[in-house]
Amino acid sequence: MSQINDKILLTEKKNGVGIITLNRPDKLNSFNDELSFQLQDALKEMEKDKEVKAIILTGSGRGFCAGQDLQSRSIAQEMGQKPSLGDSIRRRYNPIVTKLRRMEKPIIAAVNGVAAGAGASLAFACDFRIITDKVAFIQSFTKVGLIPDSGATFILPRLIGATKAFDLMLSADKLTAQEAFDLGVINKVVDEADLMTTATALAERLAQGPTKAFALTKRAINKAIFDDLEELLEYEATLQEIAGRSEDFEEGVKAFVEKRPPQYKGK
Repeated sequence: MSQINDKILLTEKKNGVGIITLNRPDKLNSFNDELSFQLQDALKEMEKDKEVKAIILTGSGRGFCAGQDLQSRSIAQEMGQKPSLGDSIRRRYNPIVTKLRRMEKPIIAAVNGVAAGAGASLAFACDFRIITDKVAFIQSFTKVGLIPDSGATFILPRLIGATKAFDLMLSADKLTAQEAFDLGVINKVVDEADLMTTATALAERLAQGPTKAFALTKRAINKAIFDDLEELLEYEATLQEIAGRSEDFEEGVKAFVEKRPPQYKGK
């Protein structure tokens, strides 16, 4: 399998395992348009590839994925543009989350660093999460006046319950590696040096197993607790469109770029 783009997304295949690496380390692997569409393409390619039996999703550098690249968003705002966040979510993020859940191959998130916003949602949508002790998950959306999206409002409450999920979403507090383990969000915490070795060992074991049974098991799990995923993703996009037109969102992004506390007005 060839590399799609050796600058922002890397793909590799060995021993029945497909490895996808987000590769914008200077931006903590945050999403711009190009990265989101290339990740969609990589997932589609690995879904069709009969030699790929299991998939690892990881990031390069010190971050897994910091979510949306707000610097690129702020540039658009400065140019007088008000992009439709609902449309952006439908085109860029929802297809990724849907593919992670609906693809009938086991997908392992090897979380090497901070996972914030849509980056946290990305990890939550995978089937397994192996992380280092330096990892923190952050529902950072409300920091800029937005709602959690990319499946966060759907998947996270199903993983840890509505009470704790609502708390994390409104507070935007960090969920540490130990807290994530205690809540059952992740499968294993390992040393940083052992992350890819551990993830690869699991992926290779899965790739050598009864993959048809694994696929049907994932289908059953999806039916049991993720059956109405697409409906909720669309609802998130609708709500995000409203939030994205708010003065609070504009102020939140501006404050983020200017590195100052935002002054929200609830408008």
